[in-house]
Amino acid sequence: MTYPLKKVTLKADVYMVCLEHALSTENFEVMGLLIGDNVEGVTSISAMKISSRSDKKKDRVEISPSESVKAWEEAERLTKELHKTMRVIGWYHSHPHITICPSQIDINTQQLYQTMERSFVGLIFSVFSEDQTTKEQEVMLTCFQSCHGSSKEIPLEIIYTPNVSIWCCRSMIELPQILVQEEKNVAENYKNHPDILVHICNNAGEYRK
Repeated sequence: MTYPLKKVTLKADVYMVCLEHALSTENFEVMGLLIGDNVEGVTSISAMKISSRSDKKKDRVEISPSESVKAWEEAERLTKELHKTMRVIGWYHSHPHITICPSQIDINTQQLYQTMERSFVGLIFSVFSEDQTTKEQEVMLTCFQSCHGSSKEIPLEIIYTPNVSIWCCRSMIELPQILVQEEKNVAENYKNHPDILVHICNNAGEYRK
């Protein structure tokens, strides 16, 4: 029996890692995939997989199909480890310096995911935004699905976790490595750039050897 999506629960340690990822860069969006399960209309998110970006921009982010495969492999590994069904059940990305409202690109991406999994959800972390009254930094979070070409907000509850899970700790350790590899990939793409200054910058490591 298929139940309509009622709400989403997000474990606090997963929220912490997603937020850490969102705060890792102020200039570009980041993205990752969420792992959990849906039971009787409640999607429970209890793990995540940080994704390496194949393209990064201020207003959009993309990952390669291989990154999705890695997330499904992680879900399968957790299913065996925890002895309960775990699958890729959502995605998250950041909106640095802008509102949490989903863009049309976000809505279209979410709709694509929902064609494969009806209970699939999207989380958006708005970071590096400033309250105009207090001038304090704000962090905002929304959960949504695509509905008839627009976004529909889904109730979200963050569940307290007394300890940080081993897989969340693993993700925190992997994050710096992923960010460094992304920069290496970008430098490699511009290694033979026709602009001499760009060429020198991207090959600086070789010149130091």
